[in-house]
Amino acid sequence: MKSIVLLCALLGFSAGAMAQIPAPADAKAARAILADLAAHRFAEVEERFDAQMHAGLPAEKLGAVWTAIEGQVGKFEEVRGVVVSGEAVKTVTLVCHFEHADLDALLSFNASGQVAGLFFRPHEEGHWTAPAYAQPENFVEKPVTVTTGRWQLPGTLTLPKGKGPFPGVVLVQGSGPQDEDETIGPNKPFKDLAWGLANRGIAVLRYVKRTKQYGAASIANPATFTVDDETDDDAKSAVALLARQPEIDSRRVFLLGHSLGATMAPRIASSDPRIAGIIVMAGAVTPIEQLALDQVRMIVNHENLPPQEAQKQIATVAAEVKEIESPELKPGTMVKFLGAEIPSSYWLNLRGYHPDRVAATLHIPILVLQGGRDYQVTPSEFALWKKALAGHKNVTFDLFPDLNHLFISGTGPSTPSEYFKPGHVAEPAIAEIAKWIQASGRM
Repeated sequence: MKSIVLLCALLGFSAGAMAQIPAPADAKAARAILADLAAHRFAEVEERFDAQMHAGLPAEKLGAVWTAIEGQVGKFEEVRGVVVSGEAVKTVTLVCHFEHADLDALLSFNASGQVAGLFFRPHEEGHWTAPAYAQPENFVEKPVTVTTGRWQLPGTLTLPKGKGPFPGVVLVQGSGPQDEDETIGPNKPFKDLAWGLANRGIAVLRYVKRTKQYGAASIANPATFTVDDETDDDAKSAVALLARQPEIDSRRVFLLGHSLGATMAPRIASSDPRIAGIIVMAGAVTPIEQLALDQVRMIVNHENLPPQEAQKQIATVAAEVKEIESPELKPGTMVKFLGAEIPSSYWLNLRGYHPDRVAATLHIPILVLQGGRDYQVTPSEFALWKKALAGHKNVTFDLFPDLNHLFISGTGPSTPSEYFKPGHVAEPAIAEIAKWIQASGRM
């Protein structure tokens, strides 16, 4: 549930492959829009939107999204690169330098020159380097494809060298369109996990999320879209694929979820008997919309906005949360949330789900991990897990006081900009997961 990914993903736009096609008029328009955003001229930006963008992201909500981005990466400073792609619909990608990180701003323009899409994502330049605890000579990697119906997702299977069969684990990402490494800025937590665990004799399968691979096309029917489409179904397909690999002990296939993936892990395991155990990393018990509201409060306070403006932004999101939680919410409608329209089916599907209660019904081993500096899924959620699962002998808990939401070590209060500083999943967390899997596999 990385907040910048959540906020940007909910804008509902992602670009396809980019070709180096010059289009000065579109590039100039994109630069002008970014300048207006930086100057907080949100009404001027809204005037450039097409009807769908105008309805889903009016000036007030656009301002809240931009404020959240500034809260994470600081003030916008300059454009450092431009790429234009597309034919009938042009997409302009601006490499934007902010105070604390670089982001790609993707703007799509329809044939009339109106803005038909707006999306921000961390800019990647291959800054990731292998952590000291991962030696590539100890494992091999091979490409795989996770298939769910007509959806085919590229992935990677990381295998320890030596004689198998090995225990294996499937990694399930947080919210938003995530790649197989759960990349944010220079950090790749899932690659850290894959390489670190493979060095300790555990095979790892990770894959690109459907919403990342297919973008808007991944939502076959917006009126019925749920978290099953976003996360659960593909996770079960990945488990089945891993269990079929000849190098894997099919009786020792585990599922590791992070953030949203961790929240959904009990539900995924409850309907898949192939899963031998689950690892819950920064999983939430509190409903997603309430966590998002808490994050907005934190970001607004971090920005030190004037009290009246801060309260206005918080009140807007609080009203959206109230609509999501209303008993009057009906299937087939769209709900405005954080500048996007999300099908009511998504929220209704989650409404009756209590991850802690479902976990309490499971008889497989469960490992619950929490970072003490996590401001997104705070240690108070860890306390809820402990309360719900107290006395369950199949559950192990571990709190790492100095780790943030990405399980990267740091000091002082964690902030959004911290995600854009290079780091690695802490080795003690890797070691705990490996030890737990090896022990659970012998049960």
